Amino acid sequence: MPNPNEFPTVHIALADRSYNIAIAAGLLDSAAAWAQLPRAHAALIVTNTTVAPLYAKRLQQALAAHYPKVHTVVLPDGEGYKNWETLNLIFDALLGHGCDRHTVLFALGGGVVGDMTGFAAASYMRGVPFVQVPTTLLAQVDSSVGGKTAINHPLGKNMIGAFYQPERVVCDLETLATLPERELSAGLGEVIKYGPIADTQFLDWIESNLSALLAREPQALAHAVRRSCEIKAWVVGQDERETGLRAILNFGHTFGHAIEAGLGYGAWLHGEAVGCGMVMAAQLSQRLGGVDAAFVQRLSTLIAAAGLPVRSPVLDAADNAGRYLELMRIDKKSVGGEIRFVVLDGPGRALVRAAPDTLVRKVIDACCA
Repeated sequence: MPNPNEFPTVHIALADRSYNIAIAAGLLDSAAAWAQLPRAHAALIVTNTTVAPLYAKRLQQALAAHYPKVHTVVLPDGEGYKNWETLNLIFDALLGHGCDRHTVLFALGGGVVGDMTGFAAASYMRGVPFVQVPTTLLAQVDSSVGGKTAINHPLGKNMIGAFYQPERVVCDLETLATLPERELSAGLGEVIKYGPIADTQFLDWIESNLSALLAREPQALAHAVRRSCEIKAWVVGQDERETGLRAILNFGHTFGHAIEAGLGYGAWLHGEAVGCGMVMAAQLSQRLGGVDAAFVQRLSTLIAAAGLPVRSPVLDAADNAGRYLELMRIDKKSVGGEIRFVVLDGPGRALVRAAPDTLVRKVIDACCA
């Protein structure tokens, strides 16, 4: 691994699958960021139509010093393209360039690119190494870390995939300067998530520094990314394959994924759906006795201030709550058709539990009102 003293890192401790998350400005052009990765005959950069014009050439130049051949495949941009057809574009590029097992994939982009590149790496020739190079706040604080890879199915989000850890995550904070405001807010949804489930001091810090985060002040963004990665690293290190503790990272996601699937992938950004989903999950937590109304209001106010929706959309005019329940039953946490929610058991504590449909319906009705 490169010398961690050259730039800040967060370590993911997973025995022989351990790796570092490098977090600093200017890493795309840093020789140390790309040193001591698996040796290979070729590298394939997977990116999209939005990110490629901004950063693909710089990454190509950086990798040219380490790999004899550096290829690039450019995917269409958007959650709506996170499917088999787009995944096959990666396989087409690998096979078309004659790439063998001695090939390293580099995911240059946001969560969609990272998820699909990881899934392609897990599948191609039964597994080749890959590196995450996240360029969105959401990807840097969440989706690039922990080895979850997947594509969407029309009936459910991230239902087809694999656990497959990257060799390294390289978070160049300078890439956040080119994010559209809506994407920045979406990333803040995943940052905010870590406070109510694991660290109330971090929640306090986010509230105090939200204006600095929205203004993209470098020190504030660096702390937000680092602390988010530290919390996720702590959780993933204890539960890599989400058999227990790791499920708390899905706070707001059960409701949020229903929103994404119900509206059509891409209508709302993932972070927007998660932000609204957290409001719904907090209200469910209140009805289950985990938190009080003041905490729900506090969290809702913060989510709204971050530029995220706090009112959930109507998915079915005839039976809206029924449609939500139908979609939420197609969730990785569901057991035997019973929906299991991540709820708060006090500020800074989360657990996974079932809730009666009648209670969930009341939450949905209240949040859609």
